[in-house]
Amino acid sequence: MDAINHALEWAFGTGGSSVHINVPQMALRAVVVYGAVVLIVRMGKKRFMSRATAFDVILGIMLGSLVSRAIAGTAPFAPTLAASATLIAVHWLFSAGGVRWHAFGMVIKGSSRVLVKDGRIDEEALRAAHMSDRDLWEELRSKSISDLNEVAEARLERSGNLSVIKAKREPKIVEIAVADGVQTVRVEIA
Repeated sequence: MDAINHALEWAFGTGGSSVHINVPQMALRAVVVYGAVVLIVRMGKKRFMSRATAFDVILGIMLGSLVSRAIAGTAPFAPTLAASATLIAVHWLFSAGGVRWHAFGMVIKGSSRVLVKDGRIDEEALRAAHMSDRDLWEELRSKSISDLNEVAEARLERSGNLSVIKAKREPKIVEIAVADGVQTVRVEIA
């Protein structure tokens, strides 16, 4: 057992303070922590980093803070990795609870907010979301919307993204002509 402890101390610098960790030891710590964190994050939910809500961002910040301590040697190596795995497990449990109990999900993830309905801006919802008209129009333009009449609904999602459902545009017959036995119909989509 002493031989294993001595080998780990030599490879990872686990016996002394972080000041005494040399370059190869820190590099080896970084490789091991990276591999461990990849495995730990794979245990979490797949959408953890793709569509981050504040709930997910907090996990990312805390996880980064924890594992950086394991690499730099300012916290014990194995307990820090165990705390990282625990953090992912708690996040997974909270996510599972949020799926099963809507009210709990709203507490930890928030809710979406309708900002535009049938071409009309809900000024109160816009203020509650801390968005100005300019912010809203910037988001709408990024979705190729230049007229509010094009919007059936615009919703500020829990992730902070704006999702837009475009209004259905009905075709309108504007001209019917018959020439040389051929009927021509001109249609505009409003």
